[in-house]
Amino acid sequence: MEERVFDRSGQHASVVGLGTWQLGADWGDVSDRDALAVLETAAESGVTFFDTADVYGDGRSEETIATFLRSRPDLHVLVATKMGRRVEQIPRNYVLDNFRAWNDRSRRNLGVDRVDLVQLHCPPTPVYSSDEVFDALDTLVDEERIAAYGVSVETCDEALTALARPNVASVQIILNPFRLKPLRQVLPAAREAGVGIIARVPLASGLLSGKYTKDTVFAENDHRTYNRHGESFDQGETFSGVDFAAGVEAAAEFSALAPEGYTPAQLALRWIIQQPGVTTVIPGARSPEQARANAAAAKLPELSQKTLDAIEDLYERRIKEQVEGRW
Repeated sequence: MEERVFDRSGQHASVVGLGTWQLGADWGDVSDRDALAVLETAAESGVTFFDTADVYGDGRSEETIATFLRSRPDLHVLVATKMGRRVEQIPRNYVLDNFRAWNDRSRRNLGVDRVDLVQLHCPPTPVYSSDEVFDALDTLVDEERIAAYGVSVETCDEALTALARPNVASVQIILNPFRLKPLRQVLPAAREAGVGIIARVPLASGLLSGKYTKDTVFAENDHRTYNRHGESFDQGETFSGVDFAAGVEAAAEFSALAPEGYTPAQLALRWIIQQPGVTTVIPGARSPEQARANAAAAKLPELSQKTLDAIEDLYERRIKEQVEGRW
């Protein structure tokens, strides 16, 4: 699979990575066996970038990745984790002592002395403007606890603030055919700065797979049930902030745009891969079949301008008004 470079850190990532929130929690139940099978299939399909977080299953996702990589010492996989969401979300919690403690826990969970890439996990907006926060992250690099650091953001404004920091290696942001705003400023600014873009929520929490109807019911422990209106964390993380019923209708129209040989999900992933400035896209998977199909999107032909234009038109007509002003 094609690999792209995080210019500031020199690290490489497959253009399709693997998001592992599903392997921890909040997407219904995934057994340990199934989680390991997803990781194995992704790796065998050419994926060399795993994205996780200390809060996914309260460490379960990190530990599962560690278990898998111990069984496959022949693999080279860049593992990115996140920190900060296990405490009250107030800026004064984002200090060096806490960073060290959080990093110690992730290193234990991942079974490593140094984490490849650590990202602040959608912290309060003022954190991005704090010199002390980024000085503390630089200290973690100096202490060889982490090789590089980045940020995961909710809004385009947060991304632009983070891009001004000289040692930020990556910005993780929601980007998909139902969330086009980052294309206008964030991706061009990241290219100019040499900062990698990690595209998350690429299928709008599964909407863009085209598999759901208005009557689809998700498990009680699935964020697509309990966070549909932002009850537990930012609403933009669930269906990209799009109303579910309206999103199902728009997704049906999106599915009809898939060229021959593409699934709707692969259309969404291929669209993201083609955006200038994207380093890697991190779809999740609950089964080996999903992981294999996601990885296959990297080898599909580029989308035509006609298809790209149709996707933008769909966004402008059906989605823009719901999301553009919020994120």
